[in-house]
Amino acid sequence: MSVEKIQNELIIAPDPENPKLTEKVMGFDQSGVSKETFVSVERPLTLFLNGQEIVTMMTICDYPEYLAVGYLTNQNMLNSSDQITGIEYDEDIETVVVRTKQLSNFEEKLKKKTLTSGCAQGTIFGDVMEKFDSIFLPPEAVIKTSWLYELTRKINLTPSLYLAAGAIHGCVLCCKDQPLIYMEDVGRHNAVDKIAGYMFLNAMSGDDKILYTTGRLTSEMVIKTAQMNIPILCSRSGFTAWGVELARKINLGLIGRARGKRFIALAGTDRILFDAGSQEHGDVSEKEEDKEEEKNVSCL
Repeated sequence: MSVEKIQNELIIAPDPENPKLTEKVMGFDQSGVSKETFVSVERPLTLFLNGQEIVTMMTICDYPEYLAVGYLTNQNMLNSSDQITGIEYDEDIETVVVRTKQLSNFEEKLKKKTLTSGCAQGTIFGDVMEKFDSIFLPPEAVIKTSWLYELTRKINLTPSLYLAAGAIHGCVLCCKDQPLIYMEDVGRHNAVDKIAGYMFLNAMSGDDKILYTTGRLTSEMVIKTAQMNIPILCSRSGFTAWGVELARKINLGLIGRARGKRFIALAGTDRILFDAGSQEHGDVSEKEEDKEEEKNVSCL
């Protein structure tokens, strides 16, 4: 499958050519030779829920509305019964305001926030953990190894901001072997919140979905995936002990170090179906995928 076809099949694809997301910077390489390179741009974004200031996030700010709604959803400040009456983003003053029909006061909740291990310091609030044990993920949800191999291949070959400038994380919402929504940001928590925002605003269920992330499988990523009712979480990176412990509590399929046709699963292993796809997709090696990534970088 061509890179162009992979991009066309995505509902939302990365936009590495967006001039607002990168800057050219001059530097020197290991030989002392002057070299121009691209770097990712991060900006502060202050989120308000009605009249209450909630948090200031560092983000590439490509989908501020989705980020705002997804953040509030994953913090249990919005639920499916809440009616959003407006979302206002002001680029000049770097703020986004989400307005709801029923006003809420989160002052006590804001006192109980905890910084997480995300690269750009994610935040969770106390009652998120209190509700975690009540999460029930669909028991029938599975992932075939053939789907996993095809997903990692497609995601690795998709032109992205990571390939153009680095210093970025990606999260991809998938169904079976098809990537659907590919979001990037300086922190993986922002990328997954943007997916959550899209799902909330489009009434998209997570029951039959798979979440792929380029970042570590931490407690925060497990919690957010569970909050979105997504039963399977995959990553090319590794695990934290608490992330594994939480995933095992709710039988979340937790698959890490997924590169080429290699992976390790540490939770929800009964959700994995080892089918013949590992043979059918065996013609693309990890080294060949790396070569394709290099081609994509040179074309941007």
